[in-house]
Amino acid sequence: MPSSTTLHPIILGMTGASGADYGLRLLQCLLEAGWPVQLLLSKAAQIVIHMETDLRLPSRTGDIQRMLIDYYRCDPGQLRVYGQDQWTAPPASGSALARAMVVCPCTTGALAAIANGNSDNLLERAADVSLKEGRKLILVLRETPFSVIHLENMLRLARAGAVILPANPGFYYRPTTAAQLVDFIVARILDQLAIPHTLLPRWGEEG
Repeated sequence: MPSSTTLHPIILGMTGASGADYGLRLLQCLLEAGWPVQLLLSKAAQIVIHMETDLRLPSRTGDIQRMLIDYYRCDPGQLRVYGQDQWTAPPASGSALARAMVVCPCTTGALAAIANGNSDNLLERAADVSLKEGRKLILVLRETPFSVIHLENMLRLARAGAVILPANPGFYYRPTTAAQLVDFIVARILDQLAIPHTLLPRWGEEG
């Protein structure tokens, strides 16, 4: 694989939906695979990460970036972290190239904002840019049940070219840990990004 400095970054947005481990595990896999990542964190996402994981993120994005670079032991230039109000960040403009964007986990509120082109924060704007530039946009919904409004927003975005990938892990490979359930969803995301992985056996290849 080319150096991370020659690859277009993958934008990873994390909202305040439950399921922070999905986004953090995806971040880990992307960094370990050598991909540059632009991490967009909402304020609610930082709260949920604190509630659901052992990570204690600082309040400033620069400090978060340094902490995560150290935590994942990645190249210092491989990860960039932006807050929801950093409008001058590269993901806010279509002229800044990116390979794809994933919102993981994605709240139904973020889903609605993206479906309606609201662009009220950096994450929503980056998703809007992904759609208008024809780049892959993957939304990992973590909600149940879905209302008609949620379903209509999903349909609208699917018609616009987004991939709707709810966090619904499978059980046919008999997972025994929560980490394996997380890896099931992360594996599906990596497949959509065409990034090789060995997180779990593929159907028909067990054993």
